[in-house]
Amino acid sequence: MSKNIFLLRHGQTVFNAQQRLQGHCNSDLTDLGHQQASVIGLSLKNKLANKRQWTIYSSPLGRAIQTAEIVAQQIGIDPSEIVQDARLQEFCLGDWEKAYIPDLKIMQPRLCEQRDWYLMAPNSESYYAVKDRIEDFLADISVPDNVIVISHGLTGAVFRGVYLGMTYNEVFSQDLPQDAYFLLANDKISRIQCETHTADTVTI
Repeated sequence: MSKNIFLLRHGQTVFNAQQRLQGHCNSDLTDLGHQQASVIGLSLKNKLANKRQWTIYSSPLGRAIQTAEIVAQQIGIDPSEIVQDARLQEFCLGDWEKAYIPDLKIMQPRLCEQRDWYLMAPNSESYYAVKDRIEDFLADISVPDNVIVISHGLTGAVFRGVYLGMTYNEVFSQDLPQDAYFLLANDKISRIQCETHTADTVTI
């Protein structure tokens, strides 16, 4: 694949901090989330030789758009040029959207023993549905060769998995950082860590 892709997750949201699931619903970035997006934007600015060669694609969900706008401003790209693409949005988590993770653990004490436990939500979107839309995005010839993609925790993991041809278990063994991002290029994935003084969070 000839594309060069910087892939990042949105910054921390109010629901992340509250240990609530989001899926297709939304909550705003926290102050920390704004900081995470800003630090990643500055890091990207230092890595791009020519910002005019790069296009920002974002999930249309509010938390991703907020992050994309902050990143664009830091790089010096007009936020009005951000391309919203529904293929990049998070898994729909069905009946568990807005649910508190501690409450789910009380109801199902062994729930989190599986890394893919999110997908056990009644009426959730399937792994293969998300995989199909990421495959479609990566094969889309209308998507430029140099893109910055702002997506989500689980969808970002699937994105990396599709790119490298990972197995299902390998996909869900990955971490879901909000203080790091990834370069996908030349059939390799490189992690770029940013200092935002917070541990990775795994809520979606």
